[in-house]
Amino acid sequence: MGLGYIGLPTAIIAAKHGVQIIGVDINPKVVEMTNQGHLHIIEPGIEEMLKEVVANGMLKASTTPEESDAYFMVVPTPFKGNHEPDVSYVEAATRAVIPFLKKGDLYVIESTSPVGTTEMMTKIIFSERPELEGQIYIAYCPERILPGNVIYELVHNDRVIGGTNPESSDKAIEFYSQFVTGTLHKTNCRTAEMCKLTENSSRDVQIAFANELSLICDKAGINVWELINLANKHPRVNILQPGCGVGGHCIAVDPYFITAEFPAESKIIANAREINNYKAFWCAEKVKNAMLEFELKNHRKPIVAMMGLAFKPDIDDLRESPAKYISTKVMQSCNNADILVVEPNIKEHNVFKLTDYLEAYDKADIVVFLTAHTPFKSLEWSDDKVILDFCGIFKR
Repeated sequence: MGLGYIGLPTAIIAAKHGVQIIGVDINPKVVEMTNQGHLHIIEPGIEEMLKEVVANGMLKASTTPEESDAYFMVVPTPFKGNHEPDVSYVEAATRAVIPFLKKGDLYVIESTSPVGTTEMMTKIIFSERPELEGQIYIAYCPERILPGNVIYELVHNDRVIGGTNPESSDKAIEFYSQFVTGTLHKTNCRTAEMCKLTENSSRDVQIAFANELSLICDKAGINVWELINLANKHPRVNILQPGCGVGGHCIAVDPYFITAEFPAESKIIANAREINNYKAFWCAEKVKNAMLEFELKNHRKPIVAMMGLAFKPDIDDLRESPAKYISTKVMQSCNNADILVVEPNIKEHNVFKLTDYLEAYDKADIVVFLTAHTPFKSLEWSDDKVILDFCGIFKR
């Protein structure tokens, strides 16, 4: 249930390993493209695999579920209001499969979810189908993949699998062992849910430290990239690289699932979110100040290249992207300045008019590096331009 950045690659890999897959998505275009063997996302190396499993009948896509032996919820879990978790997509997907459930079936949630979601869905299932209580297996198994490297990571990474009872954990482990060579760690569903949130909250805290360092170094006149490189020479220090904020549907979202439920206890996690959100605002202000200084000095408005919209290098995913936020803020206050927006992994966008990265770099007076896409690293530093490097393209 769900053929997005996680659901579709998982479906393809499972089908490649001999599992008969029905991929369900509410977007007819996604279903049509999938059945034609075309990826609707950017993910290296997996489209040929999709063509193969569609051609041999191991994978087909549909807008509605069908009777199966195992059901996987791989749908979005955004937040609403004041960063409160929204599990309505998980519930909708669950309710859609309830009529098809039968004795011996496996139901698994992969969507990142607040603690207690699996138990909540279990109650919904049994409230509608009480005869299934004790007759089906229910578990939670969060994904652990890095966009851009899913083929390897879906197969080789360890997975945490938590059932509502030991038998459900065992049944889920039996399924995933068909295509996962990493270790499958057995636990309960609440621990598995918290494990996923903990992993991404930990990364958010570590990134916040790097981003806070970048703010301090900017004020102190210190090269943050050199500083981190030197500090990491210590055998027990491993500081991450700063950026223009934190994006994506995992690190920028999951910590809120903890802070919403445990506000008094999650002080460090909440502060890390504030720092990483502030970094994007700070970057936007730096760009606007650079534009004002250029105009005062040169008596004309600058041409500005905003380099990158995706939330991380070499993908097309703009979800919760700080780069997109910064570009939007700059465009809203540009006062008719010429803003060139660059995202080499997207052909077109319904809001931004996109420009080729070489053309934008050549024309721009001010170049703002927001995402460290590989093509950008071939560009040479120019002393004739104002360069704001927020993602370490030049690390100078």
